[in-house]
Amino acid sequence: MQNGTDLYALDLSGASFVKACGGPCTEGCVTLARIGEGVWALGDSKRPGAEPLRFTTQELDAAGSDPARFGLNV
Repeated sequence: MQNGTDLYALDLSGASFVKACGGPCTEGCVTLARIGEGVWALGDSKRPGAEPLRFTTQELDAAGSDPARFGLNV
């Protein structure tokens, strides 16, 4: 939760997901979208119907994921 907000209650309908591939994008990629100030949704292009996971910027940092790798600004 960020500032008492349930990240999974945030609406994804307007989210614009960007792919970041570790290799050829033929095998699937991680997708990332900003869904609020300091809040991100992380998906899997191989499983487009799966609910994306939600993280704060601090949680992405702790996991070693940098939104800049996706061309996104923090």
